[in-house]
Amino acid sequence: QVQLVESGGGSVHSGESLRLSCSVSGYIYGRYCMAWFRQAPGKEREGVAAIASDGKTAYRDSVEGRFTISQDKARNLLYLQMDSLKPEDTAIYYCAADGPSSAVIGVYASHADFDYWGQGTRVTVSS
Repeated sequence: QVQLVESGGGSVHSGESLRLSCSVSGYIYGRYCMAWFRQAPGKEREGVAAIASDGKTAYRDSVEGRFTISQDKARNLLYLQMDSLKPEDTAIYYCAADGPSSAVIGVYASHADFDYWGQGTRVTVSS
């Protein structure tokens, strides 16, 4: 049984940083990307960052240069380092697995294109 468990969310002020972690269990890494999505109140879930099996990464334009996705397959962990946070980054953040093979496609893919999801961790950024 595949389980994804996010942690690291919290409340911060503009300009501060957070690092989200996603602990992965029961998942067999293949040729598919993993990703971080977020969902703000009243908005659709959107991809934020994705990482392909070969380590290539892709980011939504609004977080490019501020967020960094990384992966430690040996420890079954997926990370999202978020720097220079803005109030518009406030959302519930989810990790997802088994998406498109391309990270560029994965970051803009529908949430329906990913098979496995965590329960989410809340990030609140105040001005």
